[in-house]
Amino acid sequence: MKLILGTSLPLLLLSACAMDGPPQRPGPPRACNADPAQQFIGRPGSARTVASAKRRAGARTVRRITPGMMVTMDFRADRLNVYVDAQGRVERLSCG
Repeated sequence: MKLILGTSLPLLLLSACAMDGPPQRPGPPRACNADPAQQFIGRPGSARTVASAKRRAGARTVRRITPGMMVTMDFRADRLNVYVDAQGRVERLSCG
């Protein structure tokens, strides 16, 4: 009796850790398209402008890049890069 309880109790506890179904795979990243956001070139690179450009490009994330700023070279299809000149105006937009 003790042997049955000793072996069945750990099995019962482990069964509570079982997953309910197959793991959910994340969907494909939402691709950025910088073409619709080109209308923001020449505008002030404010937070509001950057957010609007992000929305127009359909990007999930955005990165505001100023002159001389160091950035990573990793490519992200869902990211909009907003390049701002020394006067704080948007000079270029690209995805990646």
